[in-house]
Amino acid sequence: MIPSVLRNVPPADYTRETLELDDGDFLDIDWVRSAETSDRLLIVLHGLEGSSQSYYAQGVSQFFGRAGWHVLVSNHRGCSGRMNRLLRMYHMGASDDVGRLVKYGLSLGYAKIGIVGFSLGGNMCLKYLGEQGANLPEQVVGGVAFSVPCHISSANAIIDKPHNRIYLMRFLRSLNEKIKRKHIDFPDQITLPTGQAGDKWPRSFAEFDDRYTGPIHGFSGAEEYWDKSSSRQFIPHIKPPALLVNARNDTFLSGQCFPEEEARSMDNFYLETPAKGGHVGFGALRKAPYWSEKRALQFFERTVGLGPIYPAPKSVAYF
Repeated sequence: MIPSVLRNVPPADYTRETLELDDGDFLDIDWVRSAETSDRLLIVLHGLEGSSQSYYAQGVSQFFGRAGWHVLVSNHRGCSGRMNRLLRMYHMGASDDVGRLVKYGLSLGYAKIGIVGFSLGGNMCLKYLGEQGANLPEQVVGGVAFSVPCHISSANAIIDKPHNRIYLMRFLRSLNEKIKRKHIDFPDQITLPTGQAGDKWPRSFAEFDDRYTGPIHGFSGAEEYWDKSSSRQFIPHIKPPALLVNARNDTFLSGQCFPEEEARSMDNFYLETPAKGGHVGFGALRKAPYWSEKRALQFFERTVGLGPIYPAPKSVAYF
């Protein structure tokens, strides 16, 4: 809660672009191009009900921008401030949109593309890398994911516990409002609760995903959606270097969200489990840049082998 309330991130100098998609929908994407030219592109994927305006998206995009990267921050469908056109929205397993962003980056001529995802966006990142396997474009050099509920069903059981109720209600208020807006455009495909006994607004992710997320996106319900969208099952198929950072004190994560066996058996998958960091925290009050931003850049520079374009700012204790 502290970073979301107290972190003072200067507004990113974004340039917005609307990317028209092959299915008739669109994505609003925001660019940071501190350098005039660069062959490096970072794709940033935000978390549930976030956007390019989320403090962590602005923080990482500006930090990489100062290091000489071009940065594309995605706003998932329906998260840019305007509703998307189609019935479908975004969800934990929407790795197809990650592929669309990568394809667009390739069309612009970037030679090295990295992906950083947070929470839901981290799940999308890992799932995309694993799904692609040996078919991943060679320009995609690696991925970094923070605070990822990579085993969705068990994570949702944790989020449903009393100590997480304040967060759950915040998410559901926002999601339920989006369903109301979708109902206006698709009244025959989305039904709203009547308010009568047994037909009330969802009060858990299980209820919301079973009634809305699953059927809207082609799943039979919540269980199939969670099962097919959880990224942990795709991790063994990841080819480029990938880093997952899940804090031990993240109250959203279950024990199954720490893929230690995969990290031990794979040469290219790295798992870091710091004692502190919470859920997409990894900072101290208003201090910037955050550890997560520095760690992501360090991973691409040292592990992936992309040395620095520009030196780190003198005011930053780099790593």
